[in-house]
Amino acid sequence: MDRRRNIVIIGGGIIGNTTAYFLTRHPKFNAALHSITIIEAGSAIATGASGKAGGLLALWAYPSSLVPLSFKLHAELAAEHNGAEKWGYRRCKCGSIEASVPESKIAEMQRRIASASAKTENGVEEGKAWEKLPKQDSAAQGRLKEAPLPAELDWVDRDVVLDWSEMSRGGASDTAQVHPYQFTKHMASFAEAAGVKTRTKAQVTGIKVANDEVEGVEYRDRETGETVTLDGVTDLIVAAGPWTGQLLPRSKIDGLRAHSVVYEAELSPFAIFTDVELPLSFVPEHRASKGQKRMHKGRVDPEIYARPFGEAYACGEPDTLIPLPDVVDDVQYDEGLCDDITAYVGTFSPVLGTAPIKAKQACYLPRHMRFGQESGPLIGKTVVPGLYVASGHTCWGIQNAPATAQLMSEIIFDGEAKSSDIDNLDPRKFKV
Repeated sequence: MDRRRNIVIIGGGIIGNTTAYFLTRHPKFNAALHSITIIEAGSAIATGASGKAGGLLALWAYPSSLVPLSFKLHAELAAEHNGAEKWGYRRCKCGSIEASVPESKIAEMQRRIASASAKTENGVEEGKAWEKLPKQDSAAQGRLKEAPLPAELDWVDRDVVLDWSEMSRGGASDTAQVHPYQFTKHMASFAEAAGVKTRTKAQVTGIKVANDEVEGVEYRDRETGETVTLDGVTDLIVAAGPWTGQLLPRSKIDGLRAHSVVYEAELSPFAIFTDVELPLSFVPEHRASKGQKRMHKGRVDPEIYARPFGEAYACGEPDTLIPLPDVVDDVQYDEGLCDDITAYVGTFSPVLGTAPIKAKQACYLPRHMRFGQESGPLIGKTVVPGLYVASGHTCWGIQNAPATAQLMSEIIFDGEAKSSDIDNLDPRKFKV
């Protein structure tokens, strides 16, 4: 006979809420015996990367121990819950463009948006090399194949495109997308309907361990300032994204800030990676008007995802200019860096160059760092009985959330992961 379980999940993002959902769907879940509580430091769920990511799903993502299962589960969840309508699940085409934007095109763009000509100091080295988000690994890049620019990709200026490479896996569709915030919100709603409780504005300050086992968790109620203790916790899952490292220092999980912009635009469904050559004379208007120099060094590679619900999403390079704040509500974005993204995108997409901006934002991607290198996520048991971790997914948290959640439900109720071999992601390998 199964024992009583008091399961607590730290983190109200996509990993925490999807894990709660899958726990309630596990065959051994018994609402009379098992309680599940989500503790979220922010003022609402999905206010970090889970609400500000792009939502790309791909069979060529990483790590391989999660991707196929998670891609399949996304499709199954969408089929079961009408995800196409609820969170915009759909298949989409994906590829990479190489473009070279001449000064004449820059002048066209500037006339189009009624901006003054950009100027730069002659002979002075400016800007910095563009830093890529780690979205494509070598295996993914190897799946790119040259093809004519699709006719339906009508929101890119064909005159500046030098090459188009399509992501392909034997002709099968291997790319899809969801709206991350909507997906997370619905996972939370389904979990709540099954009895899961969520506490927001609850900033965890300590994990209580007794007799070498998890016993409870302590948090500060950010509304009242009071310290609250939850005792009798049998299973504690840390899914706190980039804040995981603050609670479990041995996890070596920190945050990498990434900026993005959301447009109001109805576009054909493509996700595109770019490699764009810009004139060194090009200084975006928002910088030129302030007497600032350009930030680019002649090449940029923003990513653009045409999204459902009349949106388009573009993200730029990561930065480490501002440390991770104590809570997600205090995450800041740099308006100049967001405006850089829109300026660069406008050089090769006249449609987006004049589209209304719906949001400028930033979030911190949770990355697992070892010896200065990014490693895979940590999923499973720690060296402390009853304490688990599910974090460090970097760019692929949206894609890999369902697999992570299903595997965590198996680890909790069955004692081991059954749907996939994730031995390489075991936190205990790193003494976490």
